[in-house]
Amino acid sequence: MSVDLLVFGPHPDDIEIGLGAAVASHSDAGYTVGLCDLTRAELSSNGTPEQRRIEADAAAQVLGAAWRENLGWPDGGITQTPELVRSAVDVIRRHRPRAIALPYWDDRHPDHRAASDVLSVAAFRSGLRRFETGEAPWRADWVCYYFINDAASPSFVLDVSAHYDRKRRALACYASQFTTGQGGAVPTRLTAPTFQQLIESRDAQFGALAGVAFAEGVIVKEPLLRTTLLKQVR
Repeated sequence: MSVDLLVFGPHPDDIEIGLGAAVASHSDAGYTVGLCDLTRAELSSNGTPEQRRIEADAAAQVLGAAWRENLGWPDGGITQTPELVRSAVDVIRRHRPRAIALPYWDDRHPDHRAASDVLSVAAFRSGLRRFETGEAPWRADWVCYYFINDAASPSFVLDVSAHYDRKRRALACYASQFTTGQGGAVPTRLTAPTFQQLIESRDAQFGALAGVAFAEGVIVKEPLLRTTLLKQVR
């Protein structure tokens, strides 16, 4: 299936944390959105890979994604190997996205940083006709980067105020990660009541700077082209 937007996340729940409301807003606007998790999060302190898969599928339905898949990369072992790059290129070429969203490269989590590096290489090599995978070359119109843990000054923000409750509902699907009521669960940064507050305060700050309730920030590496210096064009 060709998609308008392809979003990659290192672990199930990372996409929701960083770009969940934007996924919902694009889906509601009629764009086709595909989600691809890289690992099964087998090193997580709480939950099992099977639980995470069920939770991820439920969250994808909440957000209106067309599909969600998991590449099964090793949790804690994301490195720029030919095998991992090739598997990401295969996803891009099979789904031919107009835009690709990747994790921001300067994140405290080693997997998030490594995923950004590997996926950036894959997005580039996907467009090389002599990089053979069995699928035709494909270069997205652009690649953008979203924040999971750490944020910087965004290139632009998306007003997601009308879809923010969908983000909350999608995050709530991950009961194994964000609640302490699961059997055998141990306290983590994610189970603390302040974790969702951290997410929402970041999105509220981006929103306040733009004059809206909630916004999700994005970075792009190339200049943004505009036709005038006017904020809004008639």
